[in-house]
Amino acid sequence: MKRFAAAFLSVLFLAVPALAGATVAQAEEGARLRVELNELNPRVVTSSTTTLTVSGTVTNTGDRKVNRPQVRLQVGDRVATSRGVNDVLSGAVIKDSPLTDFASVADALEPGQSAPLNITVNLTGSKALFSRPGVYPLLVNVNGTPEFGGPARLGAVSMLMPVLAGPGKPAGHSSVGAPSMTLLWPLTGSVPQVYAAPYGRPLVLRDDKLADEIGPEGRLNALVTAATTAVRSDSNLAKSMCFALDPDLLATVAAMGRGYQVHTGNGNVDGKGVQTANTWLASLRSLLTGRCAVALPFADADLNTVSRIRPGDPILVAQAAAAAATIQQLAGIAPQTGVLWPDGTLNEAVLTALTQAGVKTVLTDAAKIAPAGAGGGVTVQGGTVRAQPTDSLISAAMTGVPSVPDSVTVAANTEPAISSQNGLGALAFRAGLGLPAGQERPNHLLVAPPRRWDAPAAELTAYLQQVGDFLNAGLVTAQSLPSLLNADPQASGAVGDGGQNPDAAIDPTVVSTLAKLDDQATGMASAMQLDPTKRVKPEDVVAPVRLAELRGASTGWRGLPADAATANAQAEIGAISDQVSVRQPQQTIALASGNSPLPVYVVNDLPVGITARFALSNNTGLRSDDRKEVAFPAGGGRQYFLPVEALRAGRFSVDVSLSTPTGTPLGSSARFELTSTEYGAITIIATVAAGVALLLLASRRIYRRVKDARAGRDLVD
Repeated sequence: MKRFAAAFLSVLFLAVPALAGATVAQAEEGARLRVELNELNPRVVTSSTTTLTVSGTVTNTGDRKVNRPQVRLQVGDRVATSRGVNDVLSGAVIKDSPLTDFASVADALEPGQSAPLNITVNLTGSKALFSRPGVYPLLVNVNGTPEFGGPARLGAVSMLMPVLAGPGKPAGHSSVGAPSMTLLWPLTGSVPQVYAAPYGRPLVLRDDKLADEIGPEGRLNALVTAATTAVRSDSNLAKSMCFALDPDLLATVAAMGRGYQVHTGNGNVDGKGVQTANTWLASLRSLLTGRCAVALPFADADLNTVSRIRPGDPILVAQAAAAAATIQQLAGIAPQTGVLWPDGTLNEAVLTALTQAGVKTVLTDAAKIAPAGAGGGVTVQGGTVRAQPTDSLISAAMTGVPSVPDSVTVAANTEPAISSQNGLGALAFRAGLGLPAGQERPNHLLVAPPRRWDAPAAELTAYLQQVGDFLNAGLVTAQSLPSLLNADPQASGAVGDGGQNPDAAIDPTVVSTLAKLDDQATGMASAMQLDPTKRVKPEDVVAPVRLAELRGASTGWRGLPADAATANAQAEIGAISDQVSVRQPQQTIALASGNSPLPVYVVNDLPVGITARFALSNNTGLRSDDRKEVAFPAGGGRQYFLPVEALRAGRFSVDVSLSTPTGTPLGSSARFELTSTEYGAITIIATVAAGVALLLLASRRIYRRVKDARAGRDLVD
């Protein structure tokens, strides 16, 4: 029975599939291997291909020693349906055949130890596994024997391998009926980096990570560098590309180039990326000259979330979509008029707001459109907005999000190299590579990579080069986005998938906090007045709060702490509030009489006037009318005499603060130390009343005693 159980477990683990688009470790409890690939050559098998090379590393991430780790390549049957591609991407069980024999990786791997993985196979003698054009699952399978366990598959990586033609054979696909293709190239930050950017003050970033992203080794620089190389060397590819730009990213980088600071626990320090920002923005402008561009919402905000910050008011949604002027000013290119690429499924309120804001076309996931057409646009029912579908299967392949069986212990990390390879495989499949003649294929493919694609420049360059090869081989044909959108919509339907994906939803705490901050900003704006000398509108002063709200609703914050998403909006409210404050007195104030006014010095550094109320707290010995509103002019400080009434004599303290008429606090409270030798009118009246009462009580007592004394004498007589 023990031998039978051991054999059964070995078979069970050998049957567990690898995950697509991810570095995977699968094993018995406590014994796992991580497989990381750094080379896959070629990315596409053609008639001139003779060998296939895979290299990388294998790392023991478990707590047990693994003996005799060994690796081999395996190939599955070519996929014939979208479901078959999804099975590879999701890690479903696929039938595969050995492409190589098992080769030793190392004698053993201790916990934390790594070893190189290198496989080169001659495809001309590989049992003709790649003999026909199509898209095949390719599996890098690592087996080993953990301590206290039996042989098992401990790590694996699977991916899609396009085959345009078998090695040494002529091309087997036809360019007749090939679909057209447009490639979006998104440029947006990982998360919004602005910590505070108050009106008229320097930019402050939450950290200096954006300087790294746009630096020589950074993600955003890699995207620009790879695209620059590709479009200059391949005009066909350049025609098909359209750059998706985040106006918040452009505005932040431009502000960095003028000088900025970084927020730290010990105050603000100068940022390191001034020159880097100017260099990257110049490179971007050069790349975009004469190219197609399309706008993302400001900070790539989740527009459904934005609509819930201020329900029933479309202004914030419209502001998120109003990117054209910013992009044209900073990038030197006019984006496609009325075109927006938002993330997620838009609700009815958002679509209405976008229509009012002049948006005519939204690019969206084809899976969220009913009916899904063959790549053509859909007019949204009940409105005039056109929904232009991106290809769901290709997007899923490039995102590289793994799906794992519950019964398997897995440690998975998305590998950009594998996700881009799967993107190539999915693109080739959707283009009809290897599909039987007559099988339906889309007329157009709108390819949308991950909005925050993180891959090194060499990997991005390889991806773009291979897409260019697909175009040149006739597998797909290039079509510009403007040309695509000039065609009339093919159908009318609803946009929506029947429910919000919980993993894609913004934290409700973020929405609640941003709504409260929006109310505070509205209250501040209503209390402000235009100063005739400075000519600054109150709306301009609170505008940074509105932008911060959009940053707080960014899709980049999904899965991150709510306080990080709302920090910018809170800092902007604080920056406005701190400019209107009560100055702390340097000495004790003596009240000459019970009704002496309290001298309060108020500083208003805002470029607008503001109406506020004084508020007293910790004021047991003092009373004032806190309903009175006072107008404080812009720029500088003035002394005000606050009417108060002393309720007792002696030495005591009171805290004085300011708030808008709607109750939004301004600045911080100031502690006043007071002395009083006089009583106020109420105190005097209370004292007199108490004296009169005491006199009456005493008189009554004397009267009763006199009366009782007389009664006693009468009884004696």
